[in-house]
Amino acid sequence: MKKTLTYTGLTSALLCALTANAAEKPSVGEVELGIIATSGNTETTSIKGKVSITHDMENWRNQYQLDALYKKDEIQTEINGQTVDQEQTTAQRVFASAQGDYKLNTEHSALFIYGSYEDDRFSGYNYQSTIAAGYSDQLFENDASFLKYSVGPGYTFNELEKTGETNEAVVMRLAAEYQYKLSENAKFTQLLSTEAAFDSDENTRTKSETAVSAKLMGNLSLKAAYTMTHNSEVAEDKENLDTTTSITLVYLF
Repeated sequence: MKKTLTYTGLTSALLCALTANAAEKPSVGEVELGIIATSGNTETTSIKGKVSITHDMENWRNQYQLDALYKKDEIQTEINGQTVDQEQTTAQRVFASAQGDYKLNTEHSALFIYGSYEDDRFSGYNYQSTIAAGYSDQLFENDASFLKYSVGPGYTFNELEKTGETNEAVVMRLAAEYQYKLSENAKFTQLLSTEAAFDSDENTRTKSETAVSAKLMGNLSLKAAYTMTHNSEVAEDKENLDTTTSITLVYLF
């Protein structure tokens, strides 16, 4: 428990430090929300929300993200020989991250520091957290597309749900963002990140989001996305790969 509080405190301190550094200019970002509810023969409720904020200052470019998913299904269970419908939570995840890029020149190269914290109730982990630092840059940019990346060493720590055991590992973090402008009102986006452990028996976590968004009116857009999260080391009763397909409304500010 002491280690858990220490690691959570380190990540929280990083997020607060980057937030304090971003007070010079107004934020630019987006709020994403999707709600799906069905009734009748099948009862389900799904809520997906995401907030992304970017501060671009003279010496720093800071990015913050908060992502949440909640899903509740009605399932049939047998109690005392009778089939009963019961509501059960089938997905519950909260992810927060912050990255600060210290600009090295007027182009796109920078030194970055990154921190994240994830609480996924059904992943087999009580929490997963990462701190990393390294180099970020933009490989190319034109009128239709761009490709950005970040690479550097890091440190991950997690706590197993069943045993409460805490694991720590040195990793190499690699993240990339590709965007292609399909038309004046539509774009394709690909986000990919991996935290690759140097030891084969430690967890390597990889995330991907493939999305297409189209402007509806003003600052409001419609977004369809397919996300994947892969953990190389999971409990025996857990799957390595989690996927989510979503359609959400996005408000740009």
